[in-house]
Amino acid sequence: MAKEVVKKIKLQIPAGKATPAPPVGTVLGPAGVNLGEFCTKYNDATKDKMGDIVPVEIYVYDDRTFDFVLKTPPAKSLIIKYAKVQKGSANGSKQIVGTLSKDDLRKIAEIKMPDLNAYDIESAMKIIAGTAVNMGIKIED
Repeated sequence: MAKEVVKKIKLQIPAGKATPAPPVGTVLGPAGVNLGEFCTKYNDATKDKMGDIVPVEIYVYDDRTFDFVLKTPPAKSLIIKYAKVQKGSANGSKQIVGTLSKDDLRKIAEIKMPDLNAYDIESAMKIIAGTAVNMGIKIED
């Protein structure tokens, strides 16, 4: 008999740095998840992505066991990383705070492709470019 999922939890945690302290502990504790076990498994699964924020979907079953699925880092954090800026613009496209090359845009689109609603890399690049422009990041040819 298959286990029944009683709760689905979404978190964004820095890769390799999950600890039982908040926010992980305050969300997973009431769900009955073994915090030490989750943190160990998550940190092992994300140790190759250090420095990125990695979203995770956690499925908690009726017997308090769990499974999790790692997602790709948010587009915003990848854009900030590749554009080498601290944060996006407060005024959106009216205030330019950095630039991205087409090559960097393609790299970000390739990373994000599994989580985007796009059939090809060109469409994915347009989605990422829209996010970048709204953050005040200029796309250079």
